[in-house]
Amino acid sequence: MGDLEIRTAVIDDVPAIVAMLADDPLGAQRESPDDLTPYVSALERLSSDPNQRLVVAVRAGRVVGTLQLTFIPGLSRRGATRSLIEGVRIHADERGSGLGSQLIEWAIGESRAEGCQLVQLTTDKSRTDAHRFYERLGFTASHTGFKLQL
Repeated sequence: MGDLEIRTAVIDDVPAIVAMLADDPLGAQRESPDDLTPYVSALERLSSDPNQRLVVAVRAGRVVGTLQLTFIPGLSRRGATRSLIEGVRIHADERGSGLGSQLIEWAIGESRAEGCQLVQLTTDKSRTDAHRFYERLGFTASHTGFKLQL
């Protein structure tokens, strides 16, 4: 990964993470970089859960990417543990550089190391570029997902 470091996110990373989450048409509608309080609270909850990893990719001291990796033990698939990749974001200056592939490959490696037999993720139907990206990395659009706002 050369000059790239992937590490656990800390409170000082929250502004950069939230800025990346808000830096697209969907994120701009649901994120609020003006008030970081709920994000700091969420990071504290994530940090105390051993099945959660919120990481940042750092290049030259600057946060340039992030993702959340969740490990889910289960009974299906003969008691398999799976991982879930969420909140993948790459800073606008780094898109197209291969950083996204490096970050996803890191998450897959961590999933293998944790004994996961499946890695899954979801992406909004409107993100056609993301669909092509994940398919290039070997992911298959095998399921239809549903959400219920609470």
